[in-house]
Amino acid sequence: MPHSNSSSSLPHTLGELRSSRLYSESRVARRTVKDEMRDNLIVRLREKKPLFTGIVGYDDTVVPQVANAILSRQNFILLGLRGQAKSRILRALTGLLDEQMPYVAGCEIRDNPYAPLCRRCKERIAADGEATAIAWMTAEDRYVEKLATPDVTVADLIGDLDPIKAARGGHDLASEFTMHYGLLPRANRGIFAVNELPDLAGKIQVALFNILQEGDVQIKGYPVRLALDVALVFSANPEDYTARGKIVTPLKDRIGSEIRTHYAATVDEGIAITRQEAWTERGWGRERGDLDIPVFLRETIEQVAFLAREDRRVDKRSGVSQRLPIATLELAVSNAERRALMHNESMIVPRITDLYAALPGITGKLELEYEGELRGADTIVREILRNAVARVYDKYFSETNTQQIEQWFQLGGTLQIDDSDSSKTVVHNLGEIQGLIEKLGPLGIRGKEQPPQIVAAAEFLLEGLYAHKKLSRSEERKFSAPDKPTRREARPAEDEQGYEDWQQRRSGRRGSFN
Repeated sequence: MPHSNSSSSLPHTLGELRSSRLYSESRVARRTVKDEMRDNLIVRLREKKPLFTGIVGYDDTVVPQVANAILSRQNFILLGLRGQAKSRILRALTGLLDEQMPYVAGCEIRDNPYAPLCRRCKERIAADGEATAIAWMTAEDRYVEKLATPDVTVADLIGDLDPIKAARGGHDLASEFTMHYGLLPRANRGIFAVNELPDLAGKIQVALFNILQEGDVQIKGYPVRLALDVALVFSANPEDYTARGKIVTPLKDRIGSEIRTHYAATVDEGIAITRQEAWTERGWGRERGDLDIPVFLRETIEQVAFLAREDRRVDKRSGVSQRLPIATLELAVSNAERRALMHNESMIVPRITDLYAALPGITGKLELEYEGELRGADTIVREILRNAVARVYDKYFSETNTQQIEQWFQLGGTLQIDDSDSSKTVVHNLGEIQGLIEKLGPLGIRGKEQPPQIVAAAEFLLEGLYAHKKLSRSEERKFSAPDKPTRREARPAEDEQGYEDWQQRRSGRRGSFN
């Protein structure tokens, strides 16, 4: 990979370019973008550098397959549900491009100075010779991305004839000078990414195939040959991509590799992704106080995503994006931040009650099946959150005897914890429950910590008892003795007409984004 150069030290004419070592004709003239990516990948592999930075959990699955596709100089597609870092991987491919690349100054398709495609550049080089002006593009300049939608046209992707150009220049409409280039030609000598490929109309896919395979396409009846140098990469939802009729078969056949992405395999991987992506560093420090996010809270948030992916009431075909725990953590921290500001507290510690305040960050990221829509998103999310707390609670308190705490409530004791209550107030109220603080040892609490830390741990324990039905809790977050079991009412039969209506609504909202 050529070393970084300042713009002043780079060649500015074709003659200077020929005499340079890094950008000589022997190096640049016939080196395609796929050759360039392959060469730079080989360097990274030999130096044992990571292929992508900021991608967690793909080291043994997705990354090796992407590397193989690049080494094979193939176009490839990433198949996965939303929130699986497909777009991030595609955008990270720019790291395999040279930092600077020359092109003929003013060229719309960024022509190679040594092997120009467009007629205008050929005539300019013939006229100016070694004095032809050279411009430079960075790796980021060479990445073009398009979200596929049904209304994308051939003009958007490939180009169109511009009658205004023809009139101003006195050109015939069949002349190459009348061409207004689309996104794909403008990605020449770079990477062109299409997200959600199956959403492209069939005729657009055919045009894409023609220009890839044959190097030509017809625009308004005029054949145009463009031997473009492009690394083409795609992303898609697996169900849409494999559905019959969604992809033109010749185009699908020309895509070298189909690489499947996936969600985090473990809670620890999920925590690492959320820690990296969530905006939690908000300038708090010595002057404004400290932020402490308990490990058990991070684990609970990730468990919400894992349990939602397992829940039969959540649409598996849409998936549960990794953005769910990211948004949930940000909202929980914000609620804790608001509480600390209201009570002038020097430490911000999110707690379980803040997760309930973050429900808008969860419900908006779930697509529900018919049964789930009958119950309602809020109800489903509360059940998932309760089960997530129970699962993490068992990790820390499976061997803890909480009988003394339960007895306090059974004797008539109650405790209400609101998300707006100050930590000192809650700690004072917690002191009335005999043995509660002493039971927080598995969470690293010994009783000498800051009030916000004690409150977060104590509330988690109480929430765990509630999740296991050893305590009751009202919607106003008032803990009390468990309710006596009642006979379960028979579930009413599902309304068949309601189910059919839901299916029609669902078919109209299908689709996923990266």
